[in-house]
Amino acid sequence: MTSASRFLIRESDVPGYVPANHHGAVNRRLISASNVGAKCMEVLLGTLEKGGGALPHAHPGMEQACYLLEGTAQVQVNCEAFGMQPGDMCFFPEDSMHVFRVTSDTPVRLLVIYSPPYAENPKRVRRPE
Repeated sequence: MTSASRFLIRESDVPGYVPANHHGAVNRRLISASNVGAKCMEVLLGTLEKGGGALPHAHPGMEQACYLLEGTAQVQVNCEAFGMQPGDMCFFPEDSMHVFRVTSDTPVRLLVIYSPPYAENPKRVRRPE
């Protein structure tokens, strides 16, 4: 059912898409310029299946944070690696190379916050050479 408010976003009302540089993943752009007029941030709900994740990449001039809702993951930011479980949040400083890999048998669900918004702009991502 579609929300009656332009400021209330329901997951079921937001179309999914496969993000660039990821495998086994579907994102839903919950907060963005296109749906609520957000100018300084973007919030996504990501679902990654077993074995899914992101290849090494960085976002020049953009910060990213991820809050893990379900499942477990292995993350690397620059040279620091750690495991994540539900309730954990991680931060990727601007232009920091990072990798995200699902380690649970169940899918991972996480909130991803970008500032400024990423909007899948190819100019806002850098991959290793």
